[in-house]
Amino acid sequence: MEAPRIAVLGRGVVPAGEPALRGDDLGVLHGDGLFETMHLRGGRPWLPDAHLARLRAGAAAVELPLPPEDALVELLNTVAAGWPAQVEGALRLVCTRGPEGGGLPTVYATLAEVPAASRRARREGVTAVSLSLGVPATARPELDWLPAGIKSTSYAVNAAARRWAARNGVDEVLWVSSDGYVLEGPSANVVWLEGGTLCTVPAGATGILPGTTCAWLLAHAADVGLAADERMATPQRLAAADGVWFTSSVRGLVEVRTLDTTRLARSPHTERLQTLLSHPLPRPPLTAPGR
Repeated sequence: MEAPRIAVLGRGVVPAGEPALRGDDLGVLHGDGLFETMHLRGGRPWLPDAHLARLRAGAAAVELPLPPEDALVELLNTVAAGWPAQVEGALRLVCTRGPEGGGLPTVYATLAEVPAASRRARREGVTAVSLSLGVPATARPELDWLPAGIKSTSYAVNAAARRWAARNGVDEVLWVSSDGYVLEGPSANVVWLEGGTLCTVPAGATGILPGTTCAWLLAHAADVGLAADERMATPQRLAAADGVWFTSSVRGLVEVRTLDTTRLARSPHTERLQTLLSHPLPRPPLTAPGR
């Protein structure tokens, strides 16, 4: 097992047990912050540009000042330096509002091995139950005061859904709007296959998080002979699809084996979609723009 790591902006790698966050940090007190989690493959993060772009977009939406791009890149490189290429890693970048009463934002990065449960989910699939989020599908984007589609450290609702799933003996929750449309999971996007078209939920229309892995997969669907589209769907429509999956950065593509009371047939497309995600185009080293 590779020991987890943490590095703090301006301080570098912090020894285990050394404080890295103030007790009055607004990320702790109010969940006032953003984060991104990247899959470390071969010692390098996958889709770093997409993750940093999403972080910037979220920061603009919540008026959170971020350090320059080269400082964030240097922090990620610092925490990942020397990580064994053969070990999958979960690389997280966290940016909070900083201490209560004002001050600079808190920025740090963590790195740990991908959990065995995540690797097992790729192999075996997951069970899922639809759970109402209590709002109409298109309600959140209509609220101009409410930032939608951001990856916030305010994760209480997500954690509550996961605890509900554990109490009820299922692996995952699939959030559904009050008017019956599929939205997303607490930590994943949903993708399904209808005929020859790989589909996902439109993030702009619903306010869900625009997934980096989901976007890459649909952008490269043609590589495996599939079309791609964004569609609204009900759980019943998903149950009749030719395959249903959750996508996320660390787990990649995970097949949904059971949805509510319906057991889904094993999709013959799972393996080739996982292969597509695991063998992306060659990636250059992580560098800041202009470097």
